[in-house]
Amino acid sequence: MAAENGPDASEYIIHHLTHWQNHPMKGVIDFSVFNIDSLFWAGLLGVLTCFFLWRAARAATSGVPGRFQAAVEILVEMVDNQAKGIIHNAKSRKVVAPLALVLFIWIFLMNAMDLLPVDLLPKIWGWIHSAASGDPDHAYMRVVPTADLSTTFGLSISVLLVCLVYNVKIKGWGGWLHELFTAPFGKHPILWPINFVMQLIEFAAKTVSHSMRLFGNMYAGELLFMLIALLGGAAAATLPGVLLPVGQIIAGVIWAIFHILIITIQAFIFMMLALVYIGQAHDTH
Repeated sequence: MAAENGPDASEYIIHHLTHWQNHPMKGVIDFSVFNIDSLFWAGLLGVLTCFFLWRAARAATSGVPGRFQAAVEILVEMVDNQAKGIIHNAKSRKVVAPLALVLFIWIFLMNAMDLLPVDLLPKIWGWIHSAASGDPDHAYMRVVPTADLSTTFGLSISVLLVCLVYNVKIKGWGGWLHELFTAPFGKHPILWPINFVMQLIEFAAKTVSHSMRLFGNMYAGELLFMLIALLGGAAAATLPGVLLPVGQIIAGVIWAIFHILIITIQAFIFMMLALVYIGQAHDTH
């Protein structure tokens, strides 16, 4: 990775966009390759989300709430109100509303990893990797799970599976199969193949767009933080470059403040789309 005087801009970005992966044997299909860094950080933040909610539930009191309890109650009320407006089945909401709450907090925390200094955790992992193997140049580590398409696709496919479960649960196997072949164009047998293909396209389009929206925004944000980080490194190249670290700090602060809004909105949008898709699974055509 590194040249004699360190990596250039292209090498720097390529290194930071490379995942820590397992190394399958030759001839093994690509599905055997895992992005270990995304799995690690997503799993760790998922556990942290569950602990956060468990701690809030355990500490809840009927008296005047503290700041922590009040913050969690605001989140719970917000998600519950959104769920009530979309899913009218009260029994379903007992499962779907907590699921949506977990999705929102979990995705927010995964998005928020983008606010950490670009080189902080990769540099720490490089030291550990160097001490273990003596090869710091191949110590790859990406810390924003939602900037990994496999993570966002996993989330959207999970939402799709929940939708399929509720399609069967609410409508029954017969009702759902009837809908697959008779909506949206009608019940005439000639239209059955067209209806079925359209239903498959709808499910695929929802899943792909659900994942790509989150991935695209977080990937772009991660890349922009890397470009801002390069401003400081460029200062060593020329005399006028001594001003670049100042620009790096200003640009980094401005983008980080704006990015707080982005990571919150993207978590909210993903949660809302999950509620909408699950709500649609309750509707009959």
